[in-house]
Amino acid sequence: MKVKRKPKLVFVQSFSGMMLSAIALMGISPLVLAVPGQVSLHSPEQSAHRQPQKIAQASGTDTPERSQMLQQANALFSQGDLTGAEENLRKLIKKFPEDAFGHFQLGNVLFRQKKPEDAISSYREAIRLRPKYALAYNAIGVVYASQSRWEEAITEYKKALEINPNYGEGLTNFGVALWQTNKKDEALSSLEKALNIFKQQNRNEKVNQVERLLKEIKTTDEHNVS
Repeated sequence: MKVKRKPKLVFVQSFSGMMLSAIALMGISPLVLAVPGQVSLHSPEQSAHRQPQKIAQASGTDTPERSQMLQQANALFSQGDLTGAEENLRKLIKKFPEDAFGHFQLGNVLFRQKKPEDAISSYREAIRLRPKYALAYNAIGVVYASQSRWEEAITEYKKALEINPNYGEGLTNFGVALWQTNKKDEALSSLEKALNIFKQQNRNEKVNQVERLLKEIKTTDEHNVS
């Protein structure tokens, strides 16, 4: 019996690590420049790339100065200078305090610096400024998930999906959190929906990630039953 339990334990630990890795991949994009014609160096999600640009245009703050500050922050982030990126974004926010995207990006940087509570505060401020900010709700969920605060993560993912029911990353993260709270059928349903959305969008990298998740979940379930 002991011989059989060991590989099972290793497998479950590996699966949990894979889950958290998937959350990181699906949840928070690296810095996404809200500048027309610019592409992030970190291949952000398509939905994350479009939505901030709309927010920036709607707020009327997409000035050359703002664009330059965002470019500088992105460059510092890509170089691994998180402190520099944070300082740059704080300058941006001081100059444009109503810039929801700036607060969102600051949250991303703070999360990468392992400052979860500060990151959540920045995301909350982004939501205060733009209540329909699905990306920010999803990001808060990712922070909670990284702390295994699954029920709180689920609450935030639900808010994101109420705003955008076809948010593939949100559906994926929601499915993972549901699985972690033993809501297996709902988890699979959410992941299958995310998979179909990514297929429709021809986002093959995301398709592969979700297919791997589904395979691991089903394999883990079989191991637990046996």
